Parts: sequence; C-alpha cells; structure tokens
Amino acid sequence: MRLTDFWARMRRQFGDTYAESLARDHVVSGLGGRTVDEALNRGDDPKAIWRALCEEFDVPAREH
Repeated sequence: MRLTDFWARMRRQFGDTYAESLARDHVVSGLGGRTVDEALNRGDDPKAIWRALCEEFDVPAREH
C-alpha cells in the first residue's frame, strides 16, 4: 500500500482532522505501543499499520 492510499483511507474512515490527530497522538497496541506517525517514521509497512488500526477501531472488513 502506498502512503497516499494509506492517508486517503485514514481520512475517509476518521475524517481529515481526526486522522491527523489519531496518527500523532494515539498509541496503537498492534504497533508495539507506537503511534501511527512513529511506525511510519521507522519504516513500518503502511498496510500493516492500516490493519492494526482496523483491528483497534473495529473498522468494517470491507474497508480493509
């Protein structure tokens, strides 16, 4: 998954403002206790990050 697709999904699912806040501030257990921004900055796969978010926030399967 490309970063542009990742961010498009984030904004579609969570809204523009909340997506940015979520990425910056929310610690995701499926990311080893990191935020989305921290995971992206360390080079984690955006698809794996998206899946961890989907699990954490019960995003419907059709959005995975």
